[in-house]
This record gives sequence, C-alpha cells and structure tokens, in this order.
Amino acid sequence: MTSENLELMQRHRCFGGQVEFYRHWSSTCNTTMRFSIFRPPQAERGKVPVLYWLSGLTCTEENFMVKASAQRYAAAHGILLVVPDTSPRGLNLPGEDDDYDFGSGAGFYLNATQSPWSAHYRMYDYVVEELPGVIADAFPADTRRAGVFGHSMGGHGALIVALRNPDRYRSVSALAPICAPSLVPWGKKAFSAYLGREESAWREYDAHHLVQSTASRLPMLVDQGTADQYISEQLMPWELERTCREVGYPLTLRLQAGYDHSYYFVDTFMRDHVAYHASALGAGAASWVVD
Repeated sequence: MTSENLELMQRHRCFGGQVEFYRHWSSTCNTTMRFSIFRPPQAERGKVPVLYWLSGLTCTEENFMVKASAQRYAAAHGILLVVPDTSPRGLNLPGEDDDYDFGSGAGFYLNATQSPWSAHYRMYDYVVEELPGVIADAFPADTRRAGVFGHSMGGHGALIVALRNPDRYRSVSALAPICAPSLVPWGKKAFSAYLGREESAWREYDAHHLVQSTASRLPMLVDQGTADQYISEQLMPWELERTCREVGYPLTLRLQAGYDHSYYFVDTFMRDHVAYHASALGAGAASWVVD
C-alpha cells in the first residue's frame, strides 16, 4: 500500500486547514478510486487522530465535505477527516448504473463474491486495509487513534467495520444506519447480487448479527430521526437495539424527534458525533480559533 500514485485534484482552504480531493489506482478494487480529506491546522505541527466517514447511497467523496459542516468541528479538535467514495465507478459492468441502490454509488462496504462484481467491488478491504495504508503513508495521521462513522448505507459500513475490527478503531458511531440489511429491501437486493443467494454469507456484513458473535464491546452511538421516511422499511434501528440488549452490547440509540433522513439531520448532530470521537481518540480540547 503506497501513496506514490496519489493525484491531488482539488485543494481548498477551510477553517484554518485544507480540504483536499485525491484519486489513485486501487489494487484492491482494480480501478481508480477517489477520496477526500480535511487536514486540520494542528496537522501542520505533527500527527493527529484520523476519523473515517462512510457515506450513503448515491454519494461520492464530495457530499460530506460540502454538506455536513464537519470541518469546523474537526478543526476545533484537531482531527483528520477521511472520506472515500462509495463504490468503484465507470467500469461498464452490466447494470452498474441502472439503479440508485445498486452498483455505482452503492458498494455497501463489502467484498463481493459474485461475478462480475467480485473483480472490483471490494469496498470492505478498500476501507479497512488499503485506504488506511495510503493515509498512513501520505498524511500526518496517527493511525493508532482511528475512529469511523457514517450515514445510512455508510452507517451500516461504519458499524460492520468496527464490529469486525475492534483492534483498528477506538470509536464508532452512525446516523440513520441500515441496521439489519439482511432483513430490508436495500440490503437484500445488494447482498443477493454481490454475495449470492445463500443468506448465511450475508451475516458477516450485518450489524445486528455481528453484535451476537463479536467479543468486542466498543461502545456504539447511533442517532436516528423519528420522521425518517426509511426508518421502518429500510433502517430498522429496533433490531439492532433488541440484539444489543440481549447480548449486553453497549449501544446508545438516540431517537431525534421530527428529523428525517437528509443531511439537515446529519448536519444538526455532527458536532455531537465529532466530539464523541474526539473524546475516544484523545484529541485536543475544542478550540474555536480559526485563522
């Protein structure tokens, strides 16, 4: 894993730091992948904790940087933000661009096992292995202090990568995550095509199953809007809550009255989530001085 083929696409001054957009050849996905970072002002003096954001369906590496107001809070605490794209793109695979909830923009943070997806759609390994290697090699990140969070499909991704790799992350949180993808239309559609029809293979990418088998007790924070149009059919937070309660897994589920699934919801609670991770990562106390 190397940073030698990194290509800087954009750079913007932001809250005393820099928002930067990159592309690089991914040996994991066997194609060019994109990601963005926010480099806080504290990174000019040395390594800082790193916090990975995993985005939801249809998003790219740009949505979060533009909509979530996270740079303000990351600058305050001295945290490097990293945002990968949500899938490989432009591969001309059959059906790749037909639906918003499958293919492009819908990698579901898993390693596909079914052809033709298995040759490129390996977002789990990309997020857990390859991208952190690039970040460690090219940026002032203290990779021993890493957290992960996300929204919707990305909330699902954050929960599963943390549950499966408790040694890699010190903190995990999610906003409106797909909590039980094996039970809902979004998950069933993606899992059956990427992983095959055998549902036992789906469990390793399903948070409400993983909490039953992991020895980890890394606390999880989940925010869910009560006016979310997808809460009943696609997200099912009560399935995660029920399973966590049964096995004694430390989950804090906050139901936020009147909030929907949009980035207005994400933006509203971003300060809470960055502060939550900052505490777990041993980041600096918040300082609101911006040059």
